[in-house]
Amino acid sequence: MTALGKIDRTFFDERIASNLGADRDDVALGPRHGVDFGVIDVDGTALVTATDPLSILPALGFERAARFALDLVLADVAVSGIPPSYLSLCFTLPETMTNEAFGTIQATIHEVCVDLGVAVVTGHTARYSDPSHPWVGAATAMGVGDHDEIIRPDGARAGDRLLLTTGPAVESVGLLSTLFADQIDLPEGVLENAQERLEEVYCVRDALTAAAAGPVTAMHDVTEGGLAGALNEMADGAGTRFEIDREAVPMRPGVREMCETLEIDPWAATSCGSLAIAVDPDGVDVVRGALESRGTVVAEIGRVVEGGGVFVDGDRLEHPSVDPSWGAYAELAEES
Repeated sequence: MTALGKIDRTFFDERIASNLGADRDDVALGPRHGVDFGVIDVDGTALVTATDPLSILPALGFERAARFALDLVLADVAVSGIPPSYLSLCFTLPETMTNEAFGTIQATIHEVCVDLGVAVVTGHTARYSDPSHPWVGAATAMGVGDHDEIIRPDGARAGDRLLLTTGPAVESVGLLSTLFADQIDLPEGVLENAQERLEEVYCVRDALTAAAAGPVTAMHDVTEGGLAGALNEMADGAGTRFEIDREAVPMRPGVREMCETLEIDPWAATSCGSLAIAVDPDGVDVVRGALESRGTVVAEIGRVVEGGGVFVDGDRLEHPSVDPSWGAYAELAEES
């Protein structure tokens, strides 16, 4: 059976890397495994761009579902340190979506984009017979800035310190506890804590805050493959070794209990809203302070040294072969 979720490095190297169209000099950064954005040089100015699927979960309510989907798209540009400025939307709507529901989605996207200074510049919207929730299209976000201001996920250097915002599995725990509350055997208070994690899945402003505050050398949002995946992609891309202190990693209320109940590894589960950040030692306190002033949970979890791989308390942490939240979602959905 083919694994669900993002493709792995082998698939990328064999099927994608050698089939990328024309070789153009103005492509400053093309597709790389573990790097979620590309960069085009436009007369000396950097155009940062990223594309993601649009996932709308009606059970969240269309307004909250739209905010969640939009932040996920914009985050892949924001982690470059360049604020997203433009958005292209493609909606392939299922026949079951009403005009009123779509109106709520579009109005919510408009409201958030106005607040962030993002303009919707083009798109495509249609209904088709086959599409179904949650995948209802895709979007491309773009940001314009200076090449020297771009922060890459593979930019960590030996001597850097590692920060983590929010913590592992907040997205997985927040979504699964909200969508399948009646099927989760946890005390009411613990379940409520787990559901509150869904308010922590937004990281666009955190990424821009960190980038503006101090000398950030690398930044990666913790999505599919979770914290283990993000750290491995950062370390592998930079050709460095990450040494992590397990006890320093923040674990938000309800996460541990929920993951134990569903038998999933929180370090391998998607955690949109969390950022792994490499920072020059001189800027750690400034970056932490800026994030904490926003009310964001942030902790120093380790350091970057010469070598390769990710090690937690001295033991090698491998990149997950599959994100366990996919299997948990499928099992709970089938039961319901």
